[in-house]
Amino acid sequence: QVRLVESGGGLVQAGDSLRLSCTASGLTFRNYGMAWFRQAPGKERVYVATINWDGESRRYADSVKGRFTVSRDNAKNTVYLQMNALKPEDTAVYFCTTDSRAYWGQGTQVTVSS
Repeated sequence: QVRLVESGGGLVQAGDSLRLSCTASGLTFRNYGMAWFRQAPGKERVYVATINWDGESRRYADSVKGRFTVSRDNAKNTVYLQMNALKPEDTAVYFCTTDSRAYWGQGTQVTVSS
């Protein structure tokens, strides 16, 4: 059974940083590219960032480029999202998923106050 478990969310102030983690089990993690999405209240889930299997290729949504960094540790079956200079508009539930979007975590809440 494949499981993706996100953690690291919380309530922070604008300008603060957070690091989200997503740990996978039940699959060969190094075989998968991974992605982060987020869903704000009342809005659709949107793409945030992707990273390929070995971490050599990374892409970001324009809204987070230069502030967020995606990384991974295949030895720990974990993908990370370092979020700096957080803004109130970053408030959302953050989800990790495999590149095929076949598997999703339950999400972790990030709330940024102004």
